[in-house]
Amino acid sequence: MRNKTTVILLLVCIALLAFTANNYFLITQNDVTLKIPKGFPKPYYKFKNNTLSPEVFVLGRKLFYDPILSKDSTISCASCHQRIAAFAHFDHPLSHGINGLIGKRNVPALQNLIWQDTYMWDGGVNNLEVQPINPLTNPVEMNESLEHVIEKLRLNEMYAAEFKIAFNDTAITSERILKALAQFTGLMISADSRYDRYIDGKDTFSTSEKNGLALFRKKCASCHEEPLFTDNSYRNNGLKPDPSLNDKGRGAITGLEFDEYKFKVPSLRNIERSYPYMHDGRFRKLKDVLDHYSSPGNFAPNTAREMYEIGKLSEPDKKDIIAFLLTLTDNTFLYDRRFIDPFMQ
Repeated sequence: MRNKTTVILLLVCIALLAFTANNYFLITQNDVTLKIPKGFPKPYYKFKNNTLSPEVFVLGRKLFYDPILSKDSTISCASCHQRIAAFAHFDHPLSHGINGLIGKRNVPALQNLIWQDTYMWDGGVNNLEVQPINPLTNPVEMNESLEHVIEKLRLNEMYAAEFKIAFNDTAITSERILKALAQFTGLMISADSRYDRYIDGKDTFSTSEKNGLALFRKKCASCHEEPLFTDNSYRNNGLKPDPSLNDKGRGAITGLEFDEYKFKVPSLRNIERSYPYMHDGRFRKLKDVLDHYSSPGNFAPNTAREMYEIGKLSEPDKKDIIAFLLTLTDNTFLYDRRFIDPFMQ
């Protein structure tokens, strides 16, 4: 058994050396050129006053994967936003932070962020550059402050060199930290799934997938608009509130009773990988989600009328919709070398 483990480790090391020798981890200007996918609308965040560059992107990538951003240096952005899960987290329903603390919401996937006008399940952040401040300062997530992060980075020789390369001087500021993270996360663009290739005439769908697409457009697209598969709105989707969480969603931000228990409509891209589902992670399977939407008698008060318009779904309907949803998995994005953990080098 020990010899087998040794062989596996040796093969991994050889593979990593081969990647390095072939500049697998190298980021070029072409890698950070913003390419708007065919059929996508104009993005909200356009990298104005944050010119894309390989050096700043690489810095943002390193910061994203480094637990130095948390108070006790145990939790990084990537601890919750895991690449293999479309930068969500499938290990548990709610976010986990320092000291094993548990949050009250499911970790949302990170993809196509520059097309979002607000962030978080409640829309409490309205700019990509300041979004990291929320988890960074949240007491049950990273429990840190920008001031202390800057202090730690200034004492780190590696980051002094990284900031020098990225910004032509060694000044480490909150603005530069946030701009670097925005470049890394802003280029997480998912637009090469089988669905995208089918729409572009480069792939085919099975009968079940075609039926699922038709049903999706009839039953689901009023909220999950193509091609982003979200309309960036907030809806009460019929979930009965979990009393242990006491989460009023958008209502906690606006203070309006009208907005209570509304949460942002998430994109369905890479939905196969970003389970568990819903803002509180209560459903682990897509079938569970469709069972919920197909049972209006169990909806909570003030459910959005669109939920009732879905109506009863037959078991074949559910299978077809799920078959279609699986075509939204984008392996080009999920395995993009640009987003790999740089500490693997």
